[in-house]
Amino acid sequence: MFPHHSQPLVSAPAETAILALLLAESPLSRVELARRTGLSSTAVTKAARPLIDDGYLHELPPERTAPGAGRPVNPLAVTPDREFFVGVKISADTLFGTVCDLRARMRTTAVRPLGERDPAAVCALLTDLVAELLDARPEYRARTRHLGIAVSGDVDRPRGRVRYSVLPGWRDVPLAETVAAATGLIVTVENDVKALTAAEHWYGEGIGTEYFALVTIGAGIGSGIVVNGELVTGAYGVAGEMGHISIDPSGPRCHCGQVGCVEAIASSDAILATVRRATGDPGLDFDGAVQLARGGEPAARDAFARAGHAIGTGIATLVNLLGPERVVVTGEGLDTYDLFGTHIKEAYAAHCFKAAARCPLTLRPLPWEEWARGAAVVGIQALLP
Repeated sequence: MFPHHSQPLVSAPAETAILALLLAESPLSRVELARRTGLSSTAVTKAARPLIDDGYLHELPPERTAPGAGRPVNPLAVTPDREFFVGVKISADTLFGTVCDLRARMRTTAVRPLGERDPAAVCALLTDLVAELLDARPEYRARTRHLGIAVSGDVDRPRGRVRYSVLPGWRDVPLAETVAAATGLIVTVENDVKALTAAEHWYGEGIGTEYFALVTIGAGIGSGIVVNGELVTGAYGVAGEMGHISIDPSGPRCHCGQVGCVEAIASSDAILATVRRATGDPGLDFDGAVQLARGGEPAARDAFARAGHAIGTGIATLVNLLGPERVVVTGEGLDTYDLFGTHIKEAYAAHCFKAAARCPLTLRPLPWEEWARGAAVVGIQALLP
């Protein structure tokens, strides 16, 4: 276990249940909190009192629940400015940072281009970025304890280590320990797609769902899953890696070592490699491949079609296994959705089992700052046990 973790803000089950609901869906009445948690009204009031006294919750002015209803109720709400949270997303060539309040609203953002990608250089730049964010307003530095970092790949969240990440090219990097020592903050490191999934589940398209999934397409193919209202990480922290489902035993070798993974077929690099081979143009870039496909070049169109089929098959596999209420599809790959969207839908419909196909796919463009917000949400959720 990474030694810099703080104690959670709450530990009792009742306080945990109340705070978790209000962080995601504030404000709520005590009656609604009791109904949603299964606690008595007295237990809700008792659990809320220390959080009110400590400034994390406050009571709103009385309101009647319906015309002619009895005594007005005082809804409980989270106090957004009680604490702030920094989130940083590490991409292949840029650091995206934000400061969020307790309701995960972005208050300020900042960006730093990445030059060198070795861990020491990235950590130094990340430390500078965090300082810039905290210096934006005096209250940010005074009321910020938590920093969430989102990075692609295999992340050991309890130990704060990046076991493997292809984009910066890291293996077994003690990221949380290094950054905590430099910033003095409580650092949580999470896989970037899982962090984004957590944010979407609490504050986006997944609000109110018990079963939810998010899929990212672009430089990588990733996914995060929510079951029984909880983000699933699995015993080893890598649950839900749709991009590494092997769907073609005769397909290309993936960077993970397997053959025929969805990512090895459908990532932007995989698509580009296919088009380069087919056209005999090793200097072609991805934008050029897109232009060829949109211009009707058969090999380029086939590469995108194959990618769409792989993505649709992977999503169907995920849906068949988990039965989510909805799936959000996002990532920079949405910019080329016109080239493979039809193939995604066709493969999805063909491979879903019966009623599973009723699960809708929602396209949701999310800028990189939203990924940084996801990292901040990981920090917010660190308040809970």
